[in-house]
Amino acid sequence: MLLDHTFAVIGTGVVGTALAVLLERAGLKCIGVNTRSKASYENFSRYLHSPHLPLSILAREADLLFITTLDGEIEKVAEELAKVSEHKPGQVWIHCSGSLQSAVMCKNPETPVRYLSVHPLQAFADVDSALKIMAGVHFGIEGSDEECEQLGRELVRILGGIPHNIKPEQKTLYHAGAVVASNYLVSLAYLGVKLFGLAGIDRQDALNSLLPLMQGALHNIDRVGLHCALTGPIARGDAEVVAKHLQEMPQELQEIYQALGRLALELGQERKRRQGSAYSPQSLERLKILLNYKE
Repeated sequence: MLLDHTFAVIGTGVVGTALAVLLERAGLKCIGVNTRSKASYENFSRYLHSPHLPLSILAREADLLFITTLDGEIEKVAEELAKVSEHKPGQVWIHCSGSLQSAVMCKNPETPVRYLSVHPLQAFADVDSALKIMAGVHFGIEGSDEECEQLGRELVRILGGIPHNIKPEQKTLYHAGAVVASNYLVSLAYLGVKLFGLAGIDRQDALNSLLPLMQGALHNIDRVGLHCALTGPIARGDAEVVAKHLQEMPQELQEIYQALGRLALELGQERKRRQGSAYSPQSLERLKILLNYKE
């Protein structure tokens, strides 16, 4: 039974600390942590009083070893752990990276452990906010075998999350999708602010104006789905408005606008097909030319 498992955390940043707190609340026992940062451990100790222990003890005593360091440190930690002479039977090493496969932790095939990746699809600003919003977060699960992945699903459910299995060879594209939806949403806001700036609108006023618009679009996606949430000139087939937009903006922004517009046109065509309608041939051809759309 999972609740009988002990665990340890290597790397006590926001994710590692939040996971430790939530798993302790659920009934699992944190036997100790290891981190190179004194400040990080002091912050962890505000939430849990678990001892700072060497890797050799954590490897010998813990059922689950969470490696919640920066992505660039995960393999280095795994290499150090692989050199430890004794590991608890049945031990599972777990990282929370979205871009790395669980197999990156396998540094010595003879090390008697299994490997699991449990990636939360959420950006956590700090430990307190992570503790509040972890329930309901979607997680990507990928492990060295089905038993490991089942363990990952159980862990996610204990955290109140929603698990999804990811194939190892598809992990990079999965992570790219997450980056686009989260990080590049910020870039889109920046693009909107830049265009408002060219129109003479103060940066903060621009952001204050655009945020409700963006929130409304996200709400509509949640309420009616991607295709029905699309509005604006491309959804309407208004090629003249698109032409005016492109005419007024700098070349470097035109290319971004066109790339996003091509995706909007794909959505618009799919929406019309579902509705049993279509763009007029003239509007569709004009939009494709303006957006540099290649079949």
